[in-house]
Amino acid sequence: MIHPTATAERDARLINARHEDVNPNDIAVGVVIGRTSESFDFFVYAIASVIVFPKLFFPFVDPLMGTLYSFAIFALGFIARPIGTMIFTVVDRIYGKGVKLTIALFGLGTSTVAVAFIPGYETIGVASIWALTLFRIGQGLFLAGTWDGLASLLALNAPEKRGGWYAMVPQLGAPIGLLVASALFAFFVGNLGAEDFYDWGWRYPFYVAFAINVVALFARLRIVSTPEYTHLFETRELQPSPVFDTLRSQGAAIILGGFAPLASFALFHMVTVFPLSYVFLYTDEGPARFLIIEGVGAVFGIASVVLSGYLADRLGRRTLLAGSAVAIAAFSGFAPQLLDAGPAGETVFMITGFILLGLSFGQSSGALASHFQKGYRYTASALTSDLAWLFGAGFAPLAGLLLAANFGLIAAGGYLLSGAVVTLLALYFSRWEK
Repeated sequence: MIHPTATAERDARLINARHEDVNPNDIAVGVVIGRTSESFDFFVYAIASVIVFPKLFFPFVDPLMGTLYSFAIFALGFIARPIGTMIFTVVDRIYGKGVKLTIALFGLGTSTVAVAFIPGYETIGVASIWALTLFRIGQGLFLAGTWDGLASLLALNAPEKRGGWYAMVPQLGAPIGLLVASALFAFFVGNLGAEDFYDWGWRYPFYVAFAINVVALFARLRIVSTPEYTHLFETRELQPSPVFDTLRSQGAAIILGGFAPLASFALFHMVTVFPLSYVFLYTDEGPARFLIIEGVGAVFGIASVVLSGYLADRLGRRTLLAGSAVAIAAFSGFAPQLLDAGPAGETVFMITGFILLGLSFGQSSGALASHFQKGYRYTASALTSDLAWLFGAGFAPLAGLLLAANFGLIAAGGYLLSGAVVTLLALYFSRWEK
């Protein structure tokens, strides 16, 4: 018996088949919209983890310890991602990508907006912390389900000698999502008194997240139901394979793929979440000003991601990733001094960090699909993305703040250096294209 959801998805494909095949530029639009919505959800939560949650959910400890607790819960979203991939791979195989994306994006939006309705610790006690933990885990589980293979499809259909350019397109969503999230929080923090902000102002960006996810859902379903995507799916180039079978066959490549972009993923939260926490805890500066600097840095990040596509097609993706890792290692040596040098130093830190982030992050994924065996390509790419975020970014804010609080900012720079070293080792042992 054919499941009715499978029939609905087939009908959607037939409708789209009446139009011309989707070209890479059309796919790129869907990819950017999808990645932006996902990143916005996570950055809204990340910013609130610094300026809202310690005060609202952990008022019984000092601000530093409250932020560390908040970052521990923050990491749970990344731990949950591989589990979510296991769950939604089964959904994908049985019901199709349309059903999977609908469930995942509504679940992600619901998990995010639900955070806005949690009463503080002073109202319901420890139940508020458990609710925050539950919804954060929900974010990670459902985010894994939003993997649609569009980045892989884009890479596989890129014109000859433009693989680097199309590989960077999915990465644009992260700095764009950060830019929007930072701007929203900066507006509310800068225009509301402390009482109003902590009472209701911080909740509005979480409401916006749900609306953005609905728009992203329709944009991505339009691509998923096209005949070109369906053809690749049916020829097993982008067909979900069982997770454990994929790990047995492609395990070594998945692990190396997860470690190869470690420098850029570690830098990702070391120039977004960690510096915001340091400035908020150890200086007298208000968060609104630093959020504006963060937004400006995100603009440089967007430009740098675009530049990475140009450079990768001329120098080679492997060369660019290795060069970026070396540059990040050098940056780790003087980044602590910049962050501790007042507003001017913070600005230089953020802009330099985002430029390096864009160059490395722009090529850290998207082209992975071509390095896996065809039958395992779809699921292996998803697992590699999950592990890269977990290894590189999941614990970065917690580790960075813990190191800085106990051993000084130079220790946080050492954490970033270790990520660059691991990237260089992973590139050396892998067979990524030159």
